[in-house]
Amino acid sequence: MTSEKQGRLRPPVEPMLAQARDTLPGPGALRGGLAMDLKWDGYRALVFTSPRPGGPFLLQTRRGALVQERFPDLVAAAVQLPADLVLDGELLVLNSAGTMDFGALQRRAASGAPRTVRTLAQSLPAYFVAFDVLQVDGQQLIDEPWEHRRAVLERLFAELGLAPPWTLCPSTQDPEVAREWLETWTQTPGVEGVVCKGIRQPYRPGARGWLKVRARHTTEAAIGAITGTVGRPRLLVLGRYDTEGRLRHVGRTTDVSAAAARQLGGYLTAADPGTHPWAGARFSAGWGSREALDTTLVVPDRVAEVSVDTARDRGVWRHPVRLARLRLDMPVHDVPGF
Repeated sequence: MTSEKQGRLRPPVEPMLAQARDTLPGPGALRGGLAMDLKWDGYRALVFTSPRPGGPFLLQTRRGALVQERFPDLVAAAVQLPADLVLDGELLVLNSAGTMDFGALQRRAASGAPRTVRTLAQSLPAYFVAFDVLQVDGQQLIDEPWEHRRAVLERLFAELGLAPPWTLCPSTQDPEVAREWLETWTQTPGVEGVVCKGIRQPYRPGARGWLKVRARHTTEAAIGAITGTVGRPRLLVLGRYDTEGRLRHVGRTTDVSAAAARQLGGYLTAADPGTHPWAGARFSAGWGSREALDTTLVVPDRVAEVSVDTARDRGVWRHPVRLARLRLDMPVHDVPGF
């Protein structure tokens, strides 16, 4: 983080991070009580306005890159914001149907040619969902407790009448409301779960001091490839059939347990060369990674029941899924379609 003692924050600033857990924590998980914010499926970003009115507006990614040139609609809307302000939040993009769309966000973030940037800004508008404020009027707030920063953020939106693309993130201290968000709101594309924060916590750049809970559900997919050996697979590469009968890659699992590997080894069969629909295909070790998995293709006649979150892009799970069990009772043609 670049800053001046008791002075202005300047990019790059490392955002405070969250560690994952499967269930909502109890009230004593973080000292002083909990607040729960909605968790979005977008790009983490920080907004910096200039110390002088009309000065440069900066949009920083989680990794510290400045990308405001790719989001001219946000630059234009920065006239709504006061000078010397730093906001932390999530960058989202809506598609032509008005739905939050991670693929559309990727297109905008990767655009470079000015004409393309302008065209995408018109057809795929960007929004910034603010959930924290780190500086107001040039004064740092990172040492203030979350409840104070939240009050300042709410007052900022109310007094200035901030309107889209600037959006205030919903927050609650009621566990029942947070459970409802996990159960129902996460059915909306672009909403992943909740982030739990201690109401007395200061903002600690780079620290994993928050807790994130993603909504999860179980579903099925065909096993099309594995890493490791057929007799003792390490992880599974999964697929689903589209309407034309093609097996489409939809994701991979985390490493399976030793017990699951032993069970799987008794039912998987290596595919004959040239007979598999994925012959010659390469699979990434992770979303956005160029590293390829060392895979062995298997006959796609076995079904895995898996636990997945809501982060998907064009039918593909972006995060590794968890193997729940082998579904020997389910034929492949009963797996949900791609």
